Amino acid sequence: MKVSIIGTGYVGLVAAAVFADYGNDVVCADIDHDKIAALRAGKVPIYEPGLDTLVSHNVESGRLRFTADNAEAAAHGDVVFMAVGTPTRAADGSADLSFLMQAVTDVARGLQRPAIIVNKSTVPVGTAERVARVMAEHTEQPFVVASNPEFLKEGSAVDDFMHPDRVIIGTSDERARSVLRRLYQPFCRTNDRLIFMDARSAEMTKYASNAYLATRISFINDIANLADAVGADVELVRRGMGADPRIGHKFLYPGVGYGGSCFPKDTRALINTAREYGLTLSIVASAERLNEVQKLVLVRKVRQHFGEGNLPGKELTIWGLAFKPNTDDVREAPALRIVQTLAADGAKIRVHDPVAGANFMEALGDTQGAVTLVEDPYTAAEGAHALLLVTEWREFRSPDFERLRQKMAAPVLFDGRNQWDRGHVESLGFTYTGIGR
Repeated sequence: MKVSIIGTGYVGLVAAAVFADYGNDVVCADIDHDKIAALRAGKVPIYEPGLDTLVSHNVESGRLRFTADNAEAAAHGDVVFMAVGTPTRAADGSADLSFLMQAVTDVARGLQRPAIIVNKSTVPVGTAERVARVMAEHTEQPFVVASNPEFLKEGSAVDDFMHPDRVIIGTSDERARSVLRRLYQPFCRTNDRLIFMDARSAEMTKYASNAYLATRISFINDIANLADAVGADVELVRRGMGADPRIGHKFLYPGVGYGGSCFPKDTRALINTAREYGLTLSIVASAERLNEVQKLVLVRKVRQHFGEGNLPGKELTIWGLAFKPNTDDVREAPALRIVQTLAADGAKIRVHDPVAGANFMEALGDTQGAVTLVEDPYTAAEGAHALLLVTEWREFRSPDFERLRQKMAAPVLFDGRNQWDRGHVESLGFTYTGIGR
């Protein structure tokens, strides 16, 4: 099938590479000429396990091509996926659809035959209808607009696309249903993974799913803070809770809050949508507010350990900068708030991350001068008065604690993800502080 993808972010590039790998003829477009040049040269601009190999293999096979012209891509596809970013507006938390609508205009002008336009971007309820209106203003070619929200997790996006737990397609058009069923059939050998509904319900499902998962994270973080206050261990509490099949264990891990490109943006957009209809999503709003507070939970614990006003001159090490493991994405990463706040307190900070270091330093902006990026985790910890684990990369799960203790000026650990065995590290002479422990 001839497929076009507009946008080369996590969603667009993964979709393009996987569709091509399953035999489709794919053209992927982005208006960023530098990004397209890099992709043509075999350089993938984002870190996602397995994606670079998949892209290079399908480029070599001729099934995947890149262009900086959205209209050119639109002329190729029988199905055109819109995977353009919809960032948050600072003023009210709503989704900014300007980039999407410009891309839709480009696509409409480039169409040369009937096509199915598929919204894969995360968009507010009613966007499919808005896209259809914009398309109609700029093309006389027949088209149908469908909604196909993505449910990929950064760090496992390729596998998620190849083995989806569900594929939601929002359209009432029978031809669009048939074509998209055929396109997704190789990934959904059982029909119950393909869920058809109207476009508005599909758009709503994406936001509702992310809002619910974000709420679970904020809930267990709230419980963890209470566990600290009453002297309970939240790790035992969550195990007891998760054993109930109605609750389960997923997204029930306390820590320093969520970040990334989806949960913060989508919760705010959903809250704004509710506001436009005169409603208040109190639970979702609370989850979003609690998450911002939780990002500083380690800062509060560090201040308590050293005493208020005693951080100037202290040397602190941060392990883990990306918002989650297996990605170089630092958008709204808790580590940003933590480092910026501790630097403002006067601490000297060394940071390390397996892949996200450069992106993190760029995102720091004016705070860069107070922070040193170190390539080796143990070198980063040399002379430190405390080590803070912020992102639970696998290589941080079982470090050489004896070596770490010898490197550090003071054996103090702040475990922001509850990864380490408290009894074990304390037996080695460390002072340990976790979340809700």
